[in-house]
Amino acid sequence: MAQAVAQVEASVRNDGAADKRTMTGGQALVASLEREGIDTIFGLPGVQLDGAFDALYDRQDAIRVLHPRHEQATAYMADGFARTTGRVGTCLIVPGPGLLNAAAGLSTAYACNSPVLCVAGQIQSDLIEFGRGLLHEIPNQLGMVRSVTKHAARATTPAEIPGVVREAFRQLRTGRTRPVEIEIPPDTLFATSEVELLPPAASRERSAGDPDLVERAAKLLGGAERPLIYAGGGIHGAEAWDELLALAELLQAPVVMTSNGKGAVSDRHYLGQNVVAGLDLVGEADVILAVGTRFVDVPTRRDQLEPGRTVVQLDVDPEEIGRNYPVTVGIEADAKAGLAALAERVGRHSVRRPSREAELSAIKRGVAEKVNAVKPQADFALAIREALPEEGILVSEMTQIGYWSNLGYPVYRPRTYITPGYQGTLGYGFPTSLGAKVGNPDTPVVSVNGDGGFGFALNELSTMVRHEIPAVAIVFNDDAYGNVRRIQYEQFGGRVIASDLRNPDFLKLADAFGVTGRRVETPGALSAALRESFKAEEPTLIEVPVRPMPNPWSALGLR
Repeated sequence: MAQAVAQVEASVRNDGAADKRTMTGGQALVASLEREGIDTIFGLPGVQLDGAFDALYDRQDAIRVLHPRHEQATAYMADGFARTTGRVGTCLIVPGPGLLNAAAGLSTAYACNSPVLCVAGQIQSDLIEFGRGLLHEIPNQLGMVRSVTKHAARATTPAEIPGVVREAFRQLRTGRTRPVEIEIPPDTLFATSEVELLPPAASRERSAGDPDLVERAAKLLGGAERPLIYAGGGIHGAEAWDELLALAELLQAPVVMTSNGKGAVSDRHYLGQNVVAGLDLVGEADVILAVGTRFVDVPTRRDQLEPGRTVVQLDVDPEEIGRNYPVTVGIEADAKAGLAALAERVGRHSVRRPSREAELSAIKRGVAEKVNAVKPQADFALAIREALPEEGILVSEMTQIGYWSNLGYPVYRPRTYITPGYQGTLGYGFPTSLGAKVGNPDTPVVSVNGDGGFGFALNELSTMVRHEIPAVAIVFNDDAYGNVRRIQYEQFGGRVIASDLRNPDFLKLADAFGVTGRRVETPGALSAALRESFKAEEPTLIEVPVRPMPNPWSALGLR
């Protein structure tokens, strides 16, 4: 075994060149992951993965393994790590129920175009799909996971593992980024054979799109009197925030950001606008550029956006172009390269434009006044913003403060505001924030939770302590699935069913896990508690008892 380990180490040090070695499948997996730059894995062991974890034991100096308390957290943590760093987040789980448990996290990553690699076990290779009822066996596991991944594949010999790993990373680095999965049977992880370790997959190639289409779009945008840019989470995935701002400033075009796009342009910039402002701005625009977005928020719904508008859509996924609204020009391109090409060509067709700072700043102030009138959500969310440094990361949730934050929470930097996207995965927030903190150890990370969603993963308080993850979890406690209960009161005449909760004493719960617990009741006290928590740099739970809250969407005319 020592000789095999030495061979693996020599292979990893070989600067990425192809190299043949005799090793187990587990060692081939670990060495291949190292070659792709993986240094952190969120995983839970099990008998089908013994060969992989045994190989990881020998590489603890190179790959950190964090084990949470539930498989759902492995995928959520990988997602939080990925979306806040731009690096691949990796989870490692047993087959069958393990993979099914992680599927909610993978579906969230899928909705949000997150670079997550899921490595799953399998049953013994010669018995796959025989239906004999082996431990953790489910029919057509690859077919199942393909519903929430871009790509899924299986390696059944050690020699196949490097190629399967590299193809997974190639998929992550081409086209639309979404989770990928690979699975390896236990006998393959233990088998020994000659394995050729491969160079890592190539870096992403950034296409600027068809030059003729870019030229057409540039003429439309350059000739527009009131152009507008609608930007989504694809800006963060492509790291295209500088190119976005350059084009927006050239056009003096307001940038309406979706919830996943927040931070693409700083909320301190007059061009950075939210979807509430978008209700009027979209209607006034004569040319709209949609980039890195599905283009389905309220201001762009078919019942809001009348037919015949001039819309340019730029997206790395050709299937997304025109899916939700007919486009005048559709450009298949990477957002970073495509926006840079547009800015270059727009300059040839656009006259020098006067600044719209006074006009758009007034719109921002008016919208902020309207949104901030939704209380107490606004007061609590802005208290968090006051305490959280500019670079601090907020992980939202499917909860009252989170819903408001999607609309009104100011975000100043890219990749510092995380949502579950259209998947709306209740309970994702707390474990996702732990992955974000692992990926950003020097940055304050806060998750906003309702008591309902927090209950999905409160066992991960143990993970905070075991792995010394000094994130801060805020639990707004109304003893209910609050949004459901409000709907039952408002739309069903108070016929409340299955929405009231019996909660633990959250301070005692925190203490039982060894987490610092605080309880506050006002926005000012919350802001002070957060500052204290950031200074202490320790795993922290802050409970905020609250009463039922008003409907933010109806208050703002969004529904």
